[in-house]
Amino acid sequence: MAQTNYQLDPNMDQGIKVEPTPIIAGQRVDIEYDGLLAKAGAQEIYLHAGFGRNDSWTNVMDIKMTRQGNRFVTRLAIEDETRFNFCFRDNAGNWDNNNGRNWSFEIHNGKLY
Repeated sequence: MAQTNYQLDPNMDQGIKVEPTPIIAGQRVDIEYDGLLAKAGAQEIYLHAGFGRNDSWTNVMDIKMTRQGNRFVTRLAIEDETRFNFCFRDNAGNWDNNNGRNWSFEIHNGKLY
């Protein structure tokens, strides 16, 4: 029987997609968003992201995402080895922060032990 690496991404039902996962430090990550703000008709979406513990972000940045049809996309380099945390905002000041939890992904260092 052939083995597959397919995994159901639990974030897809929330309107986000992050590739590749697991996230490895030094790689680029693609983020797609078609969540609440996009569905509400937002004209601009910004990725609000940072690194570290979910309650104490560092290197916080806002990246304007590019519209592709009904979704918004961006790509960024992951230069940290802690956690990658993010949420989204639109140009009207509305936020999608995963019901106050944000989205948070562990970053792997890419080393095999």
